[in-house]
Amino acid sequence: MAYVVTEACIKCKYMDCVEVCPVDCFYEGENMVVINPNECIDCGVCEPECPAEAILPDTEGGLDKWMELNATFSAKWPNITMKGATPDDADSHKGEAGKFDKYFSEKPGDA
Repeated sequence: MAYVVTEACIKCKYMDCVEVCPVDCFYEGENMVVINPNECIDCGVCEPECPAEAILPDTEGGLDKWMELNATFSAKWPNITMKGATPDDADSHKGEAGKFDKYFSEKPGDA
């Protein structure tokens, strides 16, 4: 089992999760982070740290799209081990519906 980052992270990208991860399995995209499922040790310390509640265990139903997205982009984006700057407008996107279709970017982050 692993944890997975979902749509709620898009445009929020608070990154509190990154600092607590003991195995450095987070990867940064332009407007969200993802978890490498092969590196995640299922410790769960990242889940409660996310202000956007964007991190869920992969055992929850309906996460197939997000498990695939995390696996795909963790192989393409740079690894991050420290919290970066939260976007200035993050709070205005928290809880917004349909963020994937509106905002998702395949571009890597600045790590």
